[in-house]
Amino acid sequence: MEKAFWLDKWQRNEIGFHNSEAHPLLVKHFASLGLAPGARLFLPLCGKTLDICWLLAQGYRVAGAELSEMAVQQLFEELALTPEITEEGQLKRYSAAGLDIFVGDFFHLTWEALGKVDAVYDRAALVALPHRMRIEYAKHLGKLTGCAPQLLISFDYDQSQLPGPPFCVDDDEVQGLYSGEYNLELIDAVDVEGGLKGKVAALEKVWLLQPHVS
Repeated sequence: MEKAFWLDKWQRNEIGFHNSEAHPLLVKHFASLGLAPGARLFLPLCGKTLDICWLLAQGYRVAGAELSEMAVQQLFEELALTPEITEEGQLKRYSAAGLDIFVGDFFHLTWEALGKVDAVYDRAALVALPHRMRIEYAKHLGKLTGCAPQLLISFDYDQSQLPGPPFCVDDDEVQGLYSGEYNLELIDAVDVEGGLKGKVAALEKVWLLQPHVS
């Protein structure tokens, strides 16, 4: 989507995509990543998700990328943290103990700026992007993170019934985007209660991506 689309969503507080608690599928399946205590996770297009609060409470470190500075400011306010704000190339970096959020265009984030991450948690990034951008996104994410293990949540539904976002990313597309670098395992699929946006039956799917062993 165009940057202005998402910035306008935040400005108008049209954030129905923002959950009021940690995502239950994260809580249920996080252990499948097999991370050591204190590991660092990257959350692309993170908004002000409460998943960050949950991860920090479990003792993990979090890095994120978000287009809307308003969302990031609200995140730190809700976490009762005072960020240190620095310039990082074309981005701003909001930092506090165990937390780094990069504000700006995800595609301007570099692996040098991001630093080492142990895993990726993608709940709302891939599904937020139209098809033409998902290919570029998946490639950039791999370069940023060194193809770190990933917990990915996707939606599967009849796209003709709902224009998105969130967009349908079916099994074949997930395989096409990631199978070159990862072994993929579909570890859960649950019905979206009441339908996606209350309009169309949908499945929310959880994928575990582990990099190929060379």
